[in-house]
Amino acid sequence: MRYSPVTRLLVAALVAVGLATAPGTAQAQGAPAVEGPIPGAPPGDPSSPDVEDTYPWMATNVDLASHGYVEQEFFVSGEASAYSATGERLATGVPYKTRVIVRRPARPHRFNGTVVAEWQNVTAGYDLDALWSSEQIIRDGYVWAGISAQRVGVEHLVEWSPARYGDLDVTGGGRFTGDELSYDIFAQVAKTLRERGASAPLGGLKADTLLGVGASQSAFRMTTYYDAVLPQTEKVFDGYGFIVGTAPSRRGPEPVFQVLSETDVRSPARPPDTETFRRWEVAGAAHSGWHGQRYRQPILTRDLGAAPTYQCDRPPFSRVPLHHVIATAYAHLVRWTKRDVPPPSAPPLQFNPDGSKVRDSLGLAKGGIRLSQVEAPTALNTGDNSGETFCFLFGTHVPFGKAQLDSLYASHGRYVAAVTKADVHNMRDGYLLRADARQNRIDAIRSDVGKD
Repeated sequence: MRYSPVTRLLVAALVAVGLATAPGTAQAQGAPAVEGPIPGAPPGDPSSPDVEDTYPWMATNVDLASHGYVEQEFFVSGEASAYSATGERLATGVPYKTRVIVRRPARPHRFNGTVVAEWQNVTAGYDLDALWSSEQIIRDGYVWAGISAQRVGVEHLVEWSPARYGDLDVTGGGRFTGDELSYDIFAQVAKTLRERGASAPLGGLKADTLLGVGASQSAFRMTTYYDAVLPQTEKVFDGYGFIVGTAPSRRGPEPVFQVLSETDVRSPARPPDTETFRRWEVAGAAHSGWHGQRYRQPILTRDLGAAPTYQCDRPPFSRVPLHHVIATAYAHLVRWTKRDVPPPSAPPLQFNPDGSKVRDSLGLAKGGIRLSQVEAPTALNTGDNSGETFCFLFGTHVPFGKAQLDSLYASHGRYVAAVTKADVHNMRDGYLLRADARQNRIDAIRSDVGKD
């Protein structure tokens, strides 16, 4: 359902005094209104004037139905407060309308009770669901929800599909163009993920745990939210994941998990782990590695006409699966929030006195969490690169030649054993989930490493 600006203002006023209810909305007194699910799915035409012929930006190409999952998009509108980067409240009651895209189990028995609410990253100039990792999210039964909180992402949506997104606005009609509303919008939309009902984003699913997560630039925005805004507002999230980006300096009651790739660790200085804070650093992993790039390439080709290409100084995109460690962090966060069981600490990456990272004879970083792709390597994977635009975030991947592989592994069995040994250690230490270790072993068995 779509409303004119006048109607939306009238509805907002009625909601504020608890008088408005309408078909297709899920709302409570003072709560934002939820509209949806919005019709339309790929294939379609974003430029169509008929909403039903359009589809959500970056709709997944994963066959969700075969896994018992659905993808739905909702519009959320209400009134938000504006905050400065230091937490000063600049205004209240500022109208907004944005979207949330939800990928969830179709039936309650597939739901593990935890919602991963991602602050969509807009560094590329459009919404990017950087932390959607279908294999782990679906396998483990999470709900994933991508929330559009920032001006750049929403303005791109409006331009990309005017009929679908034309009346979205997170600036208060141009009054706040520096994302001053983003903190409250993120929290308000996330609160709707706890609602239940036919028009609620989760339908009939009951969320026991709500995790707020963000990657890179989004982690920076969430840092401001946690440090400066959250202390003066109500609690929304049970725990937080700050991925490949900054993390709060404040130590509040809600658990905070920071997961960094090798790219993101620039000095040996690091905050200590506490009762509510953990920081993990992953050797060989990149800020933006192969896993995410491979997933997004066909989707961006579909939605933009072509995916970005890059000319980096070294072969880009580390294959070290940072998403395995992120999935483990989510599992720890759930136990931490529900049963007060803190995650294990992890060793930091090692640095030389001159500030460079310590590397072994193969060029692999020492220290940190060392997945089997680093402990039983078949390539040089690092977090470093250089070149145009975003190359410095991609890390490197240089496969070893057969002679080097033969020198490392006398046989195929030795290679499989080395992978298994590394993964067993990481499972024991709490850095890797059993299902991901199992897949690593399958991949090793299927490989040609060590074969004549």
